[in-house]
Amino acid sequence: MVEVFRTNDVVEFSFAEAVLKGEGIGYFGFDQNMSIMEGSIGVFPRRLMVEDADETRARSILQAAGLI
Repeated sequence: MVEVFRTNDVVEFSFAEAVLKGEGIGYFGFDQNMSIMEGSIGVFPRRLMVEDADETRARSILQAAGLI
């Protein structure tokens, strides 16, 4: 898996997930549960990961959505 998106903004992260899901790209969110450790203050960025084979397409889609 490869990271295609990273943010501290929960709303932006959810939008990125929705964009990829809408295009049929499988993804996995890393570090989403760190908010428990940090007290929900948004210190640790969340990472959006995709399969290596989907990286180019996922980056293109996220770029078109204005996320990267």
